[in-house]
Amino acid sequence: MEKAKENGKLIANNKKAFHDYFIDETYEAGVALHGTEVKSMRMGKCSIKESFIRIENGEVFVYGMHVSPYEKGNIFNKDPLRVKKLLMHKYEIHKLAGKIAEKGYTLVPLQVYFKYGKVKVEIGLARGKKLYDKRQDIAKKDQRRETEREFKVKNL
Repeated sequence: MEKAKENGKLIANNKKAFHDYFIDETYEAGVALHGTEVKSMRMGKCSIKESFIRIENGEVFVYGMHVSPYEKGNIFNKDPLRVKKLLMHKYEIHKLAGKIAEKGYTLVPLQVYFKYGKVKVEIGLARGKKLYDKRQDIAKKDQRRETEREFKVKNL
């Protein structure tokens, strides 16, 4: 998470992924975009809430990543939900493909950000959470919030 803030502008964040999955490893990938899509992203018009990642024929693709059309783009605008190719090293793709072959693993986009003028996607190798795991996380969050509130009241 800190990478995006120290190197550039955060475009989109996927908080739902941390709620629904255990994130074991993270990877950084570039995105193959067209000109008007980059302009739209510079304005912060991107959503990765319902998106997912697949590996097909040794290439990585992100599905469901919504990039709103650029208002001044007219005929050059592309389909907002088109499949976008992610740019990664071949050894990373092979490593991820091996991990996904294991039962229960999937790839989810965690955040989209600019790094040195390039659009990057942080990918998480994730395992699905069960309902009781989600309840435990919510209980921990509530407990932490309550202790912070008590601490704040005592220090006034």
